[in-house]
Amino acid sequence: MTIRIEGIDDTGEVSFHEEELRCPIHLPALDAPSNSVCTAVLRPDRLPCATPPVSQEACEGKGCCYSLGDPVAPCYYGNTVTAQCTTDGQFSIAVSRDVTLPPLILDSIHLVSGHGSSCIPVAKSNTFVLYRFPLSACGTTFQGAGDQGVYENQLVADRDVRSWSTGSVTRDSTFRLHVSCSYSTGDFLPLNVQVFTLPPPPPATQYGPLTLELRIATDQQYSRYYVNSDYPVVKLLRDPVYMEVRILQRTDPNLVLVLHQCWATPSTNPMQQPQWPILVDGCPYTGDNYQTELIPVGAASGLQFPSHYQHFIISTFTFVDFASQKALSGPVYFHCSASACVPSAMESCVARCPKTRGKSYILNFRISPEAPMLAQPSLRLEGFKGLVPLFPKVILCGLEIALS
Repeated sequence: MTIRIEGIDDTGEVSFHEEELRCPIHLPALDAPSNSVCTAVLRPDRLPCATPPVSQEACEGKGCCYSLGDPVAPCYYGNTVTAQCTTDGQFSIAVSRDVTLPPLILDSIHLVSGHGSSCIPVAKSNTFVLYRFPLSACGTTFQGAGDQGVYENQLVADRDVRSWSTGSVTRDSTFRLHVSCSYSTGDFLPLNVQVFTLPPPPPATQYGPLTLELRIATDQQYSRYYVNSDYPVVKLLRDPVYMEVRILQRTDPNLVLVLHQCWATPSTNPMQQPQWPILVDGCPYTGDNYQTELIPVGAASGLQFPSHYQHFIISTFTFVDFASQKALSGPVYFHCSASACVPSAMESCVARCPKTRGKSYILNFRISPEAPMLAQPSLRLEGFKGLVPLFPKVILCGLEIALS
């Protein structure tokens, strides 16, 4: 600011003196991160926030974590988003991969409009990515009002969307980070940061019954299964879903359960579009970047009739609108067709890719609304017409489809 000093000189005359005064510039201190945000970052994964030596007060004033016992990176970024407006007119933005669930794929993060060598990360590790660029670069927008200017930019993460003829899915979180820096002639105004992630899908239930049963285990050992009171089950994107299909009310040890087609829809209607294939001819769909995993079920499982069971693991996904590429909110329902097979010289009843086909015989059945479940985890076969002979293959298709 300019000040004017009035005085009287030695001759008695009134004199004036003007002087320009500038106050030192200080950034407002950011809130120190919580202890959980700091302890979540293991020492090998720490990304330095300031060059040592640095005091704890100065480090936490930058919104970073401080560890006196770490000689390499005593001041490091926490397990969150840390954004700063620097005194030399730059954005500094550090993003942890764990800021969303599921974790971000750091290689997918980029500035919305930034291009060129100055707009790429200045540092990257397995767990963090750091951007630092001038306020006047990388697509930054500016709005001025009087002696105040606001600079804004955005970081986004691209999503890997997989498509096929009847649907599209993704397993990546939606991430958009908006950063604004407000400057006046002698001070910095607070920094605003907003992070938006994909909300969890709303739950849904469906009623169903059965002899051929599709259900979901709570763990990879298939030691416990979700029951009616556990539904609806909500999963994060990419979370494993431990699926099981089994034959009920049969004690023939020679029967072998063979899966054919498994697919997902956004409703209980197995014919609804969009659809996403899980298994195609008994094999994981090859167009999926997180392919379904078939789990062998043998004598070590401890089951009385292990050949009556099929286990496979799905990576949780959400449907995507093909035109807009936006993730669709809502439940995901799973559907499967299977056959009960008796091994013979012509048919081993072992799923192969590609799989040989045998003679098929079809049974009629319907679904009765008796027990709630998500993604059709339990289906009971009923409504047989006449006697059911044991043929090399018996098709047991369900999910509200009557076959004859």
